[in-house]
Amino acid sequence: MPVYSYKATDTFGKIVNGSLEASDEKSVAARLQDMGYIPIRISESGKKSGNLGLNVNILSVFKRISAKDVMRFTQDLSALLKAGLPVDKALSMLISVSENIKFQDVIREILKSVESGTYLSDAMAKYPNLFSDFYVNMIRAGEAGGVLEPVLERLGIFLENSQDLKDYIKSALIYPVFLVFVGGISIIILMTFVIPKFSVIFADMGQAIPASTRFLLEMSEVLRLYWWIMLAGAGLAVFLIRQYAGTRAGRLMMDTYKMKMPVMGGLVKKIEVARFARTLGTLIKSGVPILQALDLVRNIITNKVIAGTMHSIHERVKEGERLSRPLADAGIFPSLAVQMITVGEETGRLDEMLLRVAENYEKVVRDIVKRLISLLEPVMILVMGIVVGFIVISMLMAIFSMNEMPF
Repeated sequence: MPVYSYKATDTFGKIVNGSLEASDEKSVAARLQDMGYIPIRISESGKKSGNLGLNVNILSVFKRISAKDVMRFTQDLSALLKAGLPVDKALSMLISVSENIKFQDVIREILKSVESGTYLSDAMAKYPNLFSDFYVNMIRAGEAGGVLEPVLERLGIFLENSQDLKDYIKSALIYPVFLVFVGGISIIILMTFVIPKFSVIFADMGQAIPASTRFLLEMSEVLRLYWWIMLAGAGLAVFLIRQYAGTRAGRLMMDTYKMKMPVMGGLVKKIEVARFARTLGTLIKSGVPILQALDLVRNIITNKVIAGTMHSIHERVKEGERLSRPLADAGIFPSLAVQMITVGEETGRLDEMLLRVAENYEKVVRDIVKRLISLLEPVMILVMGIVVGFIVISMLMAIFSMNEMPF
């Protein structure tokens, strides 16, 4: 049976760490409850890196608060509230549970606000960089409806699914990026250190060399003498593009271009559809009114072209139309997604159908990314091979011509 690591607390608030051998996480939670502990976090051993003790605490001083820290905090708070603890005591326990010292300070400040009579949502709203409007409004809806614990549970699931999708895309791109980096460094070394040595030999021989070799030698000379101009030009171009992309018109133009790209355009749409459906479905399921939920969704969507359609969708829903109709007229959302949302409206299960749409399109995104990466790797290897092969063949042609050998 697998071994599970756990973090729990006793009735006095003392944090307990350990491991148990069990068939699944539910069995571990049941055994911990039988032992008088309240489970906070349970994970299968070997899936996550262990605690490095003092080293982790020292490094966490310089570590920024990440989305994963917020996700774990949400899940742990949900677990403690589910066990029957009041909010203030749960927050007090989570201060020592967090492995990020900066986040411990944030939780401590939130606890102070709650103890002074402030709502949890209002205390979190003081940290907009950590807790988005979407997050705060979900907590506020849970407080208003007296269902804070299930709202936190859904919010934890939402954050985990969103983080899993981001992590999958990032991990899939690690090898191609590494391949480009190593291949680029290899070509730069050849062009700046190896080829110039041959150029001296060719110049001393005084013989005519093939056109491809001359081109290669000239490129090497330009790269060796003016590399700093190229680097400065590339840096300036990146800076100007980032500055322009920071403007409303620039961001809109870039997002429009992304959506028109042959392959990436479809992928961008599917990612945004998945984000839209999961966010809206989670909000509606948590009791947030649909008009308020649509306003929040507009702030969550990163693509400004799609976010721009949210205003007209909001207005039409406000006038009494069903959500599916303006989504279909927007021309951005796939017909399958619109049809599933229509079924959800007709059956009165819009929230469930939105979450199902999100699951479907997240799976589609993973499949597309997997196929693109599997295609990208051999293409990149082929391109690198062609470049290196051109360099080698050009040098060999020059050497053979010097010795008057047939090629």
